[in-house]
Amino acid sequence: MSPKPNLYDDDDGRVIVNMDVEGMPWHDSRKQHQNFSQQSTAQGGQMTRSESRLYTWYAVLYGLLIAAVFSATWILFTLFCTQIWFK
Repeated sequence: MSPKPNLYDDDDGRVIVNMDVEGMPWHDSRKQHQNFSQQSTAQGGQMTRSESRLYTWYAVLYGLLIAAVFSATWILFTLFCTQIWFK
């Protein structure tokens, strides 16, 4: 039997998520499950302590910036409603 041609150009045949779940009609208990997490290797390695602190610090700063923008928007909306709209 010849292999079927790919329907999509970007399909390379790799399995992203194994859908062979126990209890489903297509479950094949004879097939050994591959552990995909052990096969993949991390690219780039582990971050150092200073790098992880830096990433955490910038994440906190960006979170505070977003909170400040939402707070300023809420305050300006409240001032607009009380001083202009409802007069």
